[in-house]
Amino acid sequence: MSEKSPVLVVGAGPVGLTAAVELARRGVPVRLVDRAAEPSPLTKALMVWPRTLEVFRLLGGSEHLDTYGLPVQAFRYYSESSEVCELAFDTETKPSVVTQPDVEALLRKSLADAGGVIEWETTVTALRHDDTGVEATITAPDGTETVERFAYLVGADGASSLVRKQIGLEFHGATYPNVFILADVGLDGDLQRDAVHYYCSSKGIMVLIPLYNGRFRVFTAGPPGMKPDELTEQVLQDYVDLRGPGGLRTHDVSWKTTFSIHARHTERLRVGRVFLAGDAAHVHSPAGGQGLNTGVTDAHNLAWKLALVHQGKAAPELLDTYEVERRSVAAAVVRQAEVQTKAWMLKKKWQTRSRDLAAGLAEKLGLFDRYYSPWLAGLTNHYPENPAVSGPVAKRAGAKRDRLLSGHLAPAALRAVLPTDRYTLVVHGSTTTADQLARRYPDLLTVREVSAEGVLDDAEGTPVTVAWRPKRPLAALVRPDGYVAAVDQTPDMPTLRDHLAAVRG
Repeated sequence: MSEKSPVLVVGAGPVGLTAAVELARRGVPVRLVDRAAEPSPLTKALMVWPRTLEVFRLLGGSEHLDTYGLPVQAFRYYSESSEVCELAFDTETKPSVVTQPDVEALLRKSLADAGGVIEWETTVTALRHDDTGVEATITAPDGTETVERFAYLVGADGASSLVRKQIGLEFHGATYPNVFILADVGLDGDLQRDAVHYYCSSKGIMVLIPLYNGRFRVFTAGPPGMKPDELTEQVLQDYVDLRGPGGLRTHDVSWKTTFSIHARHTERLRVGRVFLAGDAAHVHSPAGGQGLNTGVTDAHNLAWKLALVHQGKAAPELLDTYEVERRSVAAAVVRQAEVQTKAWMLKKKWQTRSRDLAAGLAEKLGLFDRYYSPWLAGLTNHYPENPAVSGPVAKRAGAKRDRLLSGHLAPAALRAVLPTDRYTLVVHGSTTTADQLARRYPDLLTVREVSAEGVLDDAEGTPVTVAWRPKRPLAALVRPDGYVAAVDQTPDMPTLRDHLAAVRG
């Protein structure tokens, strides 16, 4: 398959857009198609966590996020209207509420800036793949069918994914018996407007989420079989009165729907040259607000690997690591969402008392700050040992985000100044071996030396001070996505040599 053959991305939601933008800006020819006639105006996903915000800012979205995002200061949890605990966020872990249409607008602009376009009303109706590429049958808006060949295909076409069905993967799991309600409303009353409020009671769960325009998202459970047209404004007000804190009045409902929550996943994220990302591969409860974030970081993980392989800078085996790494993250998200959803739905008094006591104790002991907030923020997701991560991999690093640990994100200040199109060898100490590796892999590797004071030279040779200081001589290989691929404290760096040789193949 020629290097010039494009990658086909199916689905122009946040996940497909992220994949297309990342590929385009890395110089990979890409086609993005979607069977819809135009972008959806529905607000859908809302919560964007810091790791995802970082990805969007790398794509040029800082101004857009500052305009349309609402930083969330805290999650507040109540039981029978009494506050149980507060999960307060710091600068590093603070999420923003950004509606899905605003996220997609950001990404569409980034795609256009990278020279890409979206082909609306365009459907992939069949596909066939072999060792050299993917052959897709594509139906254009006028009904014309063509059969075209691509280097790879990324299926980001949602929970009902046609791509997943075409490659014969099952969507294992179950559906929660409850029907859930979403509505975006104006809300009058005394309620903190930069915090998410969780109300758990014997009368049911209700979550109130602020939006940047002063409105609120209402999330609650409805009766089995409830249809969207049964959700009148009065019914919605009744739920808010029954399950909320009292004294709130809803008005000006701009969007409302009912839906079921699924916990489903595929057994694989890759079949040959076809990859699945986001809801096409895994869906779960919205508890914790991880859905959009998991899908976007799926795409981010896959795109840099596809780019290096597509350009001949890395061996095709690097693509095998996408499934290993993202499946581990998705499994953790599904587990967490299921635990939180079940905790919401507890009814027996001893169960709710135990839940409330545990939550209050976790806040007092600082466990939320040390472990849960960084995990929600996407900062402590780590990848198991695999061909893209040389072990050993520490299982927990919640309190060690200022260190370079294999399989974990590099410190934020360091990530901010490293290139995203290649590996970086960060060296503190002797650089002789590092220089040898840089000469051996000139199109794959950049070397940056960091001093004990936390100063390194950027791409132009300008000294940059970062808020990370090495405590002893080391060499660490940082991937294009900011994750640490390997760490070596031996002068001739055998671990790094072997790792780079394996990546290159």
